[in-house]
Amino acid sequence: MKLHFWATAATVLALLAGSLGAALAQNSQAADFIVALVNSEPITNAELQAQIKQVTEQRAQQRQPLPPAAELRSAVLERMINERAQLQVARDMGMRAEPGAIDQAEANLAAQNQMDLAQFRQTLEQRGMAQSTFRAQLRDQIILGRLHEREVEGRVRVSDMEVENALAARQAANADPMAQDINLAHLLVALPENPTPAQVAQAQTQAQQVLARIRAGEKFEALVKELSAADRNNGGQLGLRRADRYPALFVNATQALGVGQVSEPVRSGAGFHLLQVVERRAGSLVQTVAQTHARHILLRLSPQLSQAQALAQLAQVRTRILAGSTSFEAAARELSQDGSAAQGGDLGWSTPGMFVPEFEDALDRLKVLEIGTPLVSRFGVHLMQVMERRTVELTPAQLRERMRAELRAQRTEEAYQTWERDIRSRAFVEIREPN
Repeated sequence: MKLHFWATAATVLALLAGSLGAALAQNSQAADFIVALVNSEPITNAELQAQIKQVTEQRAQQRQPLPPAAELRSAVLERMINERAQLQVARDMGMRAEPGAIDQAEANLAAQNQMDLAQFRQTLEQRGMAQSTFRAQLRDQIILGRLHEREVEGRVRVSDMEVENALAARQAANADPMAQDINLAHLLVALPENPTPAQVAQAQTQAQQVLARIRAGEKFEALVKELSAADRNNGGQLGLRRADRYPALFVNATQALGVGQVSEPVRSGAGFHLLQVVERRAGSLVQTVAQTHARHILLRLSPQLSQAQALAQLAQVRTRILAGSTSFEAAARELSQDGSAAQGGDLGWSTPGMFVPEFEDALDRLKVLEIGTPLVSRFGVHLMQVMERRTVELTPAQLRERMRAELRAQRTEEAYQTWERDIRSRAFVEIREPN
């Protein structure tokens, strides 16, 4: 089982927020020693065991299986070696994480965990992590994120021509007969189990006679009702479905036929089949996206308004709206501190990725017309309501942008793997076995 660890700085911070319960605790019972040197910089057993503990608890929270202990240890150590080598490169390039950036990252994580900064730090301490250790981790992840953006992500380019070629290739793949949607009608001339040669010949002759009647102008549907040993409902139609959900025998017999045409008799264990193409739809690039129409009230935090005060104020507003003493729109016009206030908090239709993750995740959990409990995000405290949901087709421009993002993500991953191997190969690494 391969463990993949790399992510952007934003993703790493989200992982730290989502795994607050997996905060590291140094194991004072285990003897400490050096397990690896990276350009003369040591990685200790205590550091390794702390990282293993974090990964183990994260995967337990996500209900993901763990590899054998030796494999997990090796994978975590290799990740630590790579990170240590990359941090050394970043330091040589003069990259730093300013205290303000670390402060902001810490505040964002506290907000994502629905805590103020004091509560967040207290929780970390209760779970065995000193504030200095946690901030050092944030510092390293910010530096790594900036390094990856500069050395990998910032160098990946996807041209318009490459996007068009990828779209054309996908369209060609959708023209594959097995990727098409087809509806076949089916007439069966049955054979008994273990038929004799005479029975096979008789059934084949009967099937040829039925085909001759069809070609002479008789309706396939009428002959199904008269003669078919299979289901005679709806003229023997099997329904519109992807071709790969039909027996390959049926697809091969009809892939060259146009709509309305009938195949030659096809032999199977059940007998001889006559197949008519009722409908055929080529695969398309049409994709849909779920959209949410929501509104919110935002209170921004300030020296005059703490997070606790904002939460309490919006909880009271929610109670008043539910009681009918005010409307969401009126409360938003009066209180909300963002540009949507004039529209009664209306945010319009949104697609996935438009809002910050903590806001979008909360929206996704709400039912239509439900008003959620106050939510803390990196922008302040929100009271939100989902007004409508719908599914719409992507426009050609949106399809191109989705393909561009897909290609970029693929190339970024490939470029990162190459870059990571290069950094690793240029580092002097000594792995030491435990005493």
